[in-house]
Amino acid sequence: MRKAYKDIFIDFDDTLYDTRGNASIALREVFALFRLAPYFPDPEVFFDSYWQANTELWVQYSRGEIARDYLIVQRFMRPLSMASGLAVSEALCLDINDKFLELCSSKPGVIEGAHELMDYLKGRGYRLHICSNGFREVQYKKLNACGLHPYFDTIILSDEVGAVKPSKAFYAAALQVAGAEAETTIMIGDNYQNDILGAMNAGIDAMLFNRWEKGFVPPQPVTYVVEELKDIIYIL
Repeated sequence: MRKAYKDIFIDFDDTLYDTRGNASIALREVFALFRLAPYFPDPEVFFDSYWQANTELWVQYSRGEIARDYLIVQRFMRPLSMASGLAVSEALCLDINDKFLELCSSKPGVIEGAHELMDYLKGRGYRLHICSNGFREVQYKKLNACGLHPYFDTIILSDEVGAVKPSKAFYAAALQVAGAEAETTIMIGDNYQNDILGAMNAGIDAMLFNRWEKGFVPPQPVTYVVEELKDIIYIL
């Protein structure tokens, strides 16, 4: 028997929006625009270093260990430090970051099945809410670029509510902004720590979109686990 959920919280980046794929395209574009090739014998050194730095920094940001300004500089400072003969400065990192975000936020790519899922959930009468740690200046642009913005009743961003996932403070603020009750809300996301544990620690059911590690068994029981967005239709 299906539980009578009324509100659905949904992570945006890499749950609905293909952030990894779109960013990979944008990275190659900034690499060309800033003429970085002469400083790297192999461009993959730059790309691999970026992804390693970006992943580590976002984990630190979600834990409240670093500020967003540090993140946006360091995610390019670290890969650029691998260059040979390039004068690396904070100003250069900020310039590249600004262009990178501009390019990323214009990309329309979504995860397979995202639009179909939104059509289904909206048709079922659920109230839909984005819950994201992403930054305001790009999240709305990305939502519009991929055509998903109209589906959502509210957009709840960490830098607007003053708390980040997975903190209880974020989810408490999300419930308040959405006008939702924890007992009739479910959170859907691809990040076990931020989306799943964060929601469940706040008394909210959670559905793990397990797209990164097939066969992953959550260390703690999760309300639901799916490996494709289309599978959510058979649950909700």
